[in-house]
Amino acid sequence: MRTWVVRFVALYVFDVVVLLAIGALVPGVRVGWSALWAGAVLTAATIWLKPVIHRWFQSMAGRSAAKRSWLAEKLVQYLLVLAVAAIIWVLLVAFTGVNVRGFVFGWFVPPMFLLIAWAVYDLIDDRLEARAGALYDRATGGSGRVGGPPAAASPASPPPAAPARENRDDGLTAEQRRMFDDLGNG
Repeated sequence: MRTWVVRFVALYVFDVVVLLAIGALVPGVRVGWSALWAGAVLTAATIWLKPVIHRWFQSMAGRSAAKRSWLAEKLVQYLLVLAVAAIIWVLLVAFTGVNVRGFVFGWFVPPMFLLIAWAVYDLIDDRLEARAGALYDRATGGSGRVGGPPAAASPASPPPAAPARENRDDGLTAEQRRMFDDLGNG
């Protein structure tokens, strides 16, 4: 449970900062205090909805992949990721108080910011989650474990899963697999 809480909170804080940055940098978007609720919606959508939508689009695009050149296939993959970000952005605007006006600066540019934010988060998530975990442990006065003595200093990120586990076609992202593995170990 601790792992889920730490990851959700770390991504939530990151998403709130991203939404505030989008609101400050993109003239067609007004976020304001809605960033708090929109951050929760964006975090949930990023963790659970983004992989499902991406997998669905990928399966549809995979049917005609053999007919495309290498460059065309790369372009399709990039457009799929942009489409996923656009859908997440539309849902975010629909279910929160984020206001948009204008097509380019309201609907086209913010999904690009989301793509950049997801790439940045992918680079820093282990360090961010380790820091959030340390804060969580300090706040709860323990190691985050239920029962038993506090754990010895552990590495910032868990050891990678076995290659057979990573390559399974179970429909989960590596992050989701790691979260499920941590649930079993925590």
